[in-house]
Amino acid sequence: MTLQRQYRRGDTGPAVAEIRSKLMLLGQLGIDARPDQGADSDRGDDAVFDDAVDRAVRHFQQQRGLTVDGIVGPETYRQLDEARWRLGDRVLSYSVSHVIVGDDVATLQQRLLDMGFDCGRVDGILGAGTERALRDFQRNYGLRADGTCGPATFRALDRLARTVVGGQPHAMRESELIHRSGPALAGKVVVIDPGHGGADPGVVADGLTEADVVWDLARRLEGRLSALGVQAYLTRGRDGDGLVDEEQRAAFANATDADLVISLHSDRNDNPQARGVATFYYGSGSDRYGLRSPTGERFAGLVQRELVARTGMVDCRTHGKAWPLLRSTRMPAVRVEIGYLTNPEDAAQLTEAAFRDMAAESIVVALQRLYLPPEQDEPTGMLRLPTFV
Repeated sequence: MTLQRQYRRGDTGPAVAEIRSKLMLLGQLGIDARPDQGADSDRGDDAVFDDAVDRAVRHFQQQRGLTVDGIVGPETYRQLDEARWRLGDRVLSYSVSHVIVGDDVATLQQRLLDMGFDCGRVDGILGAGTERALRDFQRNYGLRADGTCGPATFRALDRLARTVVGGQPHAMRESELIHRSGPALAGKVVVIDPGHGGADPGVVADGLTEADVVWDLARRLEGRLSALGVQAYLTRGRDGDGLVDEEQRAAFANATDADLVISLHSDRNDNPQARGVATFYYGSGSDRYGLRSPTGERFAGLVQRELVARTGMVDCRTHGKAWPLLRSTRMPAVRVEIGYLTNPEDAAQLTEAAFRDMAAESIVVALQRLYLPPEQDEPTGMLRLPTFV
């Protein structure tokens, strides 16, 4: 089933019945949460998206690192479907045309990492890296190395105890890659993603349009990175021509084999007093499967600290999210929400060229910090790039 629209509290119909069924299967919605219309109320046209479903959806979204709004759109529905799979429920194999995703894949990835087989980060997406690690495991344990996780491989995985206790193998590998790449930014590849664009302007408030604000910021960031010898790619043009949704932008970033992805956005809120900057990295909000990007988390922290220290914006901290661009990129990615266009103070700052220059400078300095060894680093807000060019 594919959702044709968004569903929220008050909606009824077969799609709501499907949503209720999935939530009950996951233990998010108990049998006692059914409305009083009778035993058939969770089926067909009578199913209701009531308060209990709203609470269950919000709880699920919080667990999975999604935007917590109680609305079931394509991404929340996709995650509901992924969450139902347990390792052994289905045969797993890599296909370019039909990529398998789900919690069973995440479990497989975690087990492979625990045993020392590098499949990259745990993201629940069965890609080429996971297939290679699976083949290596099968060869090492005398199985047919076909890259398919079927009954024989399931049995072998069940028999084997964890050979790695504690630690995060993928985090250590990422840290070593950063160390070996050296402190110089010259030669690094960075994808800059100005959010929205074209027919999608993003937030529009106080005479500002999010797509225009982040485009200007992206160009300033691109100029500074290029001056330092970084190869910078933009995911779209000024008028929004180019890539449309986040999955396409992630595919573009993967094709460039970039070192990092930086996605730029501005926020909104019904409360005009909401303001500040927040930075997001790939993380599910739960440590159950280790769903997070260690380097992305570290880079997000560096970006957040520099922006707060240099611009004086309110610190809304860093957060793990499973948004498509953060999840689907093979390299670490961060999303920076710079200010609320619905807040007069933030909006006034974002109109100033000097502020945008400072924001771009902050992100570049954070990038340099990511690659500097500890002995060359300086306190937050004090590092000056010309020293390290």
